[in-house]
Amino acid sequence: MAKMPKSAEKSELGGEVVDGLAIHRSAEHMPSLPAGPFARLNSGRILSIAGNPAQAYISNDEGATWNERPLCPAGSNISAPPTGALLCTDTGTAIVAFSNLKEKNWTWSDELKDAPGARLPTCAMRSTDEGETWQDVQKLHDDWTGATRDIIQTRGGAVVFASMKMRHHPGRHTVLTYRSEDDGVTWAPSNVIDLGGNGHHDGATEGTLVELKDGRLLQYIRTNWGQFWRAESADGGRTWHPFGPSGIEASSAPGILERLASGRIVLLWNRPYPEGEADYPLRGGDGVWSATPARNFREELSMSFSEDECETWSPPVVVARKKGECSYPYVFEAEPGILWITAHRWDAKLRLREADFVR
Repeated sequence: MAKMPKSAEKSELGGEVVDGLAIHRSAEHMPSLPAGPFARLNSGRILSIAGNPAQAYISNDEGATWNERPLCPAGSNISAPPTGALLCTDTGTAIVAFSNLKEKNWTWSDELKDAPGARLPTCAMRSTDEGETWQDVQKLHDDWTGATRDIIQTRGGAVVFASMKMRHHPGRHTVLTYRSEDDGVTWAPSNVIDLGGNGHHDGATEGTLVELKDGRLLQYIRTNWGQFWRAESADGGRTWHPFGPSGIEASSAPGILERLASGRIVLLWNRPYPEGEADYPLRGGDGVWSATPARNFREELSMSFSEDECETWSPPVVVARKKGECSYPYVFEAEPGILWITAHRWDAKLRLREADFVR
């Protein structure tokens, strides 16, 4: 079980404050960035998706300026949300996985504590011309998906992304992954991880992925139980087991994992309490939000590093703080040791050096 030491960060971040966003003294505000995610193209340009509905953005100058391109093919019945999962494969194919807003049908009933017929399909599509045009649009399931946020390519070349499926009687969320061995032309689903629960924000949601050095895939899963759940796959994302508590305290909000050029793994997430405190008000517990009362603190974005394949982590450091919410992070290594960190909620856009946060 991963062990997370107490934070070394102080209550004051020491950096600038921009529109209510306080950033760490060793971070730089980068207002030119889209909200992410990002992918480095084989040409060296950077691709991003952002906006609501999302569009493709391409930068030729390391994020200083961006050129917008349509993301959804003309005439298609798809519209991507501002969060999605983006990757450029080793062969140069760009792949984006997302939930389709044009088919959104939310039917939650507080009385039923369920959402019969709820629909928000998971889709994927690919570009072979560096994000200029998109093709091979595929619907992978019709069930309510929520946020599709992370995608990786394994050392063996398979592409794997994390998704969700809502389940009913009672209403709750579950997670699964999709795997492609042909650069996103076709996809196969994994087993579904169903941890139970009841509520429109309950169950297992919004996984993030990393490949470990021994070839296993690791997934951290958002829950309402005070910590991430950890799931492992020994067969490249085809199946996930075992799974259970990670030991990493977390709010009811998604995290993001990323393998860095240094070999370290970085984690960005929201801890369950404000820095220096040991409690925060609970919500839910009635089967509407969740079956179990949960902490939903999201005002501080924390960062930690692992040098032993997610077995232990460095003391968490708060890199951004904003009243209300600073959550749903992405991390992109723009060059070795230089990290871009963004948060969709709300509008955090940072640049920092890995070396300033590791000892």
